[in-house]
Amino acid sequence: MDIFNAVIQTLDSTIRLSVPLLLACLAGLYSERAGIFDIGLEGKMLVGAFAGAAAAAVFHSAFIGLGMAILVSVAFAMVHGFASITHRGNQIVSGVAINFIAAGSTIILGQAWFQQGGRTPALGAGERFSPITLPGADAVKDVPILGQIYSELLSGHSALVYLAFLMVPFTWWVLFRTRFGLRLRAVGENPAAVDTAGISVAWLRYRALICTGVLTGLAGAYLSMAQNGGFVKDMTAGKGYIALAALIFAKWKPVNAMFACLLFGFLDAASIRLQGSPLPLIGKVPAQFMQALPYILTVILLAGFIGKAIPPRAGGVPYVKER
Repeated sequence: MDIFNAVIQTLDSTIRLSVPLLLACLAGLYSERAGIFDIGLEGKMLVGAFAGAAAAAVFHSAFIGLGMAILVSVAFAMVHGFASITHRGNQIVSGVAINFIAAGSTIILGQAWFQQGGRTPALGAGERFSPITLPGADAVKDVPILGQIYSELLSGHSALVYLAFLMVPFTWWVLFRTRFGLRLRAVGENPAAVDTAGISVAWLRYRALICTGVLTGLAGAYLSMAQNGGFVKDMTAGKGYIALAALIFAKWKPVNAMFACLLFGFLDAASIRLQGSPLPLIGKVPAQFMQALPYILTVILLAGFIGKAIPPRAGGVPYVKER
């Protein structure tokens, strides 16, 4: 049973660690399906995390914090759209600039407002999203195997965790079963054809970026208001870049993206659990190596096991309307 308990705990950590990756990955899916390459996922997650924690600490409400996280993240997404859609700027440069601005502004504003070295105050019970106990979880927790799976693995997560996984079928439905999704995918493949049909390419891409901003705001709010009890400097720790890697690994499909994020979350959870533990035939491994292991394995997986990934044909290319 000790092995089973260890597996359940690792899988529980996998779910928690994969949630920000999943939300950011789905966010990138909307923008890239519309032909906008968005390397600024990291920055939008970071400003969402800061805005959510700061607003929750000031107004003492988790829902106000969540709304502010989404609002600020959408605002940054609109800046990216203004630069790359309206002014046809380089999408990579715009995304990198957003990441730099987010990294610097969150520290400066955090220090100016709260005088805690760029951190926000610790969030109390009503200022963060607490775990939810599913019906009957306490009653079946002593039941072997199935009771533990339900009470420890499926129950006990915050509302944002369940929302993140519900976004997977919702995103699939939006992209593949709605008129908006059809047009969104078309504008990422052949924007000239969409324009010829009398549909605004710019407006479609802006709406895709709004979806991106909402999801990255949710990801940032989860980091600072559910997984942690406040904002700390650079708390995204490269998760936006790993989400981009997961998106490529999933070949721009929402269900595949969920499994890719769960895989990367499992690698992260396993590395945390194995820190300080001796490995067979190897012995004790330095903690720094275990911390770097998920990133190393991400590169290996992308390089050796992904196969040929073909992005949307119009991705990264500004659309210039023919006259």
